[in-house]
Amino acid sequence: MDIPFDDILKQAEAYEKDMVKFLRDMVRLPSESTEEGDVIARIKEEMEKVGFDSISIDKMGNIHGRIGNGERLIAMDAHIDTVGVGEIENWDFDPYEGFEDDTYIGGRGTSDQEGGMASMVYAGKIIKDLGLEDDYTLLITGTVQEEDCDGLPWVYIIEELDIRPEFVVITEPTSLNIYRGQRGRMEIKVSTHGVSCHGSAPERGENAIFKMGPILNDLQELAKNLHEDPFLGKGTLTVSEIFSKSPSRCAVADGCSISIDRRLTHGETHTGAIEEIENLPSVKQAGATVEMYEYKEASYTGLVYPTKAYFPSWLIDEDHVATQTLVETYKDLFKEEPLVDRWTFSTNGVSIMGRYGIPCVGFGPGHEIEAHAPNEKTEKDHLVKAAAMYAAIPKMYLNQ
Repeated sequence: MDIPFDDILKQAEAYEKDMVKFLRDMVRLPSESTEEGDVIARIKEEMEKVGFDSISIDKMGNIHGRIGNGERLIAMDAHIDTVGVGEIENWDFDPYEGFEDDTYIGGRGTSDQEGGMASMVYAGKIIKDLGLEDDYTLLITGTVQEEDCDGLPWVYIIEELDIRPEFVVITEPTSLNIYRGQRGRMEIKVSTHGVSCHGSAPERGENAIFKMGPILNDLQELAKNLHEDPFLGKGTLTVSEIFSKSPSRCAVADGCSISIDRRLTHGETHTGAIEEIENLPSVKQAGATVEMYEYKEASYTGLVYPTKAYFPSWLIDEDHVATQTLVETYKDLFKEEPLVDRWTFSTNGVSIMGRYGIPCVGFGPGHEIEAHAPNEKTEKDHLVKAAAMYAAIPKMYLNQ
């Protein structure tokens, strides 16, 4: 059966008001990481309304909606947690009430990334409306805790639920471009250790803060010489936090730690990144310890699922069947060539493809530049076009 691209697009346009209302409802429910329960309940309500074949919420709190009952499993993912609003004075409107005009919907989460969820749910409705079911099951996931620990929900989904789709569309914002990779990242802790004494006679002790000074200089030099990939770009390193401990402000510090945000490009590994720091002369001289942070916050359901703070890079070939499925779908729907590019930030793809090798391709409404920014917004037209893409992708994939 041919895919009725014009009918899909018309149906998506007909649901614009429904998608906008749904998105605005989600925005009104604050859903920072570990506090997503209310918005998950609202998504379940919308999935029921449009006629999903099955809906479930797992023990971590991720929602799973299925369309169809075919043999081949295709997934689409949106994380539905958001970051906080930051300094409220930087917002021109209430970030949770948001706003709407002829072009935009504003509010926290509109681009990053509840807009993707609104479009996915109505893609399911379009598939039902137009009888686009085939020998596939479309799994639509609304995942939690991604902002705190990208990839964590899919580690749980793959390891604990044994769900392994043929490929996954990541619906993070791409400005309606097709993204085929991203750098990974790590959260690294470096610690120096000293001996405290009274601050009036510092020579009697060993200052852990002073030990950290040369390490900071060496890290700044290391950052200039990290690996560069022609597509994903250069690996980066920045010191994001510094802590110290001392018996008082009148004593020599006996401990100092720094946090490093390490972005990994294609070809870099977590073991290599740790070794680069361990081998710095200043680290060896100080006897500093280098380790990865571990994430172990409880989800809104109370589940704790610890994982190391390592999020691998991933890159799918431009001629891979999953990439080409999105390219051909885009061309047939919109009668123009898509831009194929990459994300700057990180997504759940770090686990899906980075850890487990399940192919990922990105396509989402909204813009990466809006993520975590004040006055976040997305275009209504983006919701429509994304819904049309998501509705057409499963049959196009089967036709490849």
